[in-house]
Amino acid sequence: MSRPARVIAILAALLAGTAYAVNDHAEIQHLLSTIGSSGCTFIRNGQDHPAEEAEDHLRMKYRRAGTRITTAEAFIERLASKSSWTGRPYLIRCGADAAVPSANWLTNRLDQFRTARSGT
Repeated sequence: MSRPARVIAILAALLAGTAYAVNDHAEIQHLLSTIGSSGCTFIRNGQDHPAEEAEDHLRMKYRRAGTRITTAEAFIERLASKSSWTGRPYLIRCGADAAVPSANWLTNRLDQFRTARSGT
C-alpha cells in the first residue's frame, strides 16, 4: 500500500472510531436524561432516591470513570447496575410497578432508543 493510501486508511479508521465514540456518548447521555425525567424511584443501597438524584449520581460516576467507559453497555454494566461500594444492585421502581434491576430497565430503554433511531 502506498504511503498516501496508508494515511487515508488511518484517517478513515480514526474518523470511524470518533463517530462510534460520539454515538456511544449520545446513547449514554440519553440514558442519563431518561432516568432523570422518568419520575421513577431509584433504589440505591436500600434507600429511595428521586429520579433527578439518580441522574446526578450516575453522571458523577460516568464523569469520574472518564475514558474507561466507552459504550452504553459498559456504562450500564459497570456504573449503572450496582453500587461500587457495596455491590448491591440498583433498582428502579416506576409508579405502582414492582422494582426492577436498573440494568434491565436501562437495557430496555437503550434498545428502544436504538430502534427509534434506526427507524425500524
